[in-house]
Amino acid sequence: MVRNVGGPTARNFVLDTETKEWHDLPPLPVPRYAPATQLWRGRLHVMGGSKEDRHEPGLEHWSLAVKDGKALEKEWRSEIPIPRGGPHRACVVANDKLLVIGGQEGDFMAKPGSPIFKCVRRSEVVYSNVYMLDDGMTWKELPPMPKPDSHIEFAWVNVNNSLIIAGGTTDKHPITKKMVLVGEVFRFNLDTLEWSVIGRLPFRIKTMLVGYWDGWLYFTSGQRDKGPKDPSPKKVVGCMFRTKLHL
Repeated sequence: MVRNVGGPTARNFVLDTETKEWHDLPPLPVPRYAPATQLWRGRLHVMGGSKEDRHEPGLEHWSLAVKDGKALEKEWRSEIPIPRGGPHRACVVANDKLLVIGGQEGDFMAKPGSPIFKCVRRSEVVYSNVYMLDDGMTWKELPPMPKPDSHIEFAWVNVNNSLIIAGGTTDKHPITKKMVLVGEVFRFNLDTLEWSVIGRLPFRIKTMLVGYWDGWLYFTSGQRDKGPKDPSPKKVVGCMFRTKLHL
């Protein structure tokens, strides 16, 4: 099953990948934009994200019991709030722990009344924080990423007890204030809780899909940079690359 949670409304949907049919899930208590979402211990967890204006970070955390693509409860249950809110984070289950990695506070806001749905940019704060929810259902802060990183929702894989995270966005350019894309491939060793940079992508890119199969690390889609000398975003691409992953 594929679940779609959040957006500018509180409605949620689940896609049956066999019948290709969409079905409703109970709505969130309030709308959230791009919250961190993951299935953990039979419950669908949704946390953080941005509030209705797409800019103000939310801290709320809810969960819903699910099985075989169906909700087992009629309402979402409130859980312990996440220490830092915001969208565009990686959310991973590893060793039966729930981890939330990177992200940002703030985002582009819709311009009221714009016929072309134009957005207005305000300040964004990209961060490197890593949080883990443990057995006691309390958040514990783990070592931060090597650099602030956002737009990494699906840019990760778990291989040999290491999290591999590729690309994303980091702090904006100090002079031009333009968005700066990330070209590194990061590794988080879950045994030692240490971060390292293990490689570089062919170009800097954000919001891509990362996968692993038979010793190969893949990535596809996303928005890449303007060129080797300009890390700001430009073209949305649909290409696919792969490389051998040696850990």
